Amino acid sequence: MPQPVPDTGHPFDDLVALMATLRHPEGGCPWDLEQTLESLKPYVLEEAQEVVDAIDSGDREELMGEIGDLIFEAVFLAQLLAEEGTFSIQDSLRHMKAKMVRRHPHVFGEGEAQTPADVMRTWAEIKAQEKADKAARDAGKSGGSA
Repeated sequence: MPQPVPDTGHPFDDLVALMATLRHPEGGCPWDLEQTLESLKPYVLEEAQEVVDAIDSGDREELMGEIGDLIFEAVFLAQLLAEEGTFSIQDSLRHMKAKMVRRHPHVFGEGEAQTPADVMRTWAEIKAQEKADKAARDAGKSGGSA
């Protein structure tokens, strides 16, 4: 039986624990337990649109809640993937941190960017290189050499 979710003072960790409780096979929520990556797609889109609507409305309190809803959907997706042994939310966060550091060499490395246009140009170059590297890795996995 799942235990109550404590308030540890670490809101993100508490949300991850809450999601694990909702998905616990004994005592979790029946609706949450039947969800899949596919079934959650409309909710992810809905919450993203509600964030945009809250930004457009200028209602900061509404935006606070909608950002939380969108983060919850991300935690939900990551929980499903953790359950299947693919990756955890912590893995996803580490991946994002590494990507942001890599794509900001003007902040974290030797790169230079004097203007937002410089940043966007560098970002596009790095992203293109990442895609090329991924394509090369994928081609190597499939043994696709001619």
